[in-house]
Amino acid sequence: MMQKQHLESEHLETERALEVLQKANDDDTVYKTAGSILVKSTKATLVSELQEKKELANTRLTVLSKQETRIKENLKEAEAKIREMLRGSGAPPGQQKTDTPK
Repeated sequence: MMQKQHLESEHLETERALEVLQKANDDDTVYKTAGSILVKSTKATLVSELQEKKELANTRLTVLSKQETRIKENLKEAEAKIREMLRGSGAPPGQQKTDTPK
């Protein structure tokens, strides 16, 4: 869940950066972060990098969503099996079945 939230946040941040960058003129000076410093770059390069980052985040979100769905389904199946096993014991409360002969 935390990974998914982190990816959603990263995706949203990337979309906002792309929106701002699209408004910039092609000849405007733009910078990107590299660690704790800013590096001069071109608008086209940054747009390309951000679009790639956005696509990667989308792909990872899709994979995580599918995994989450599969896990939920497996959990429901396991829960149903446990309930069936509990119902299938057939012994009234307080009386347990024993395999030892009397």
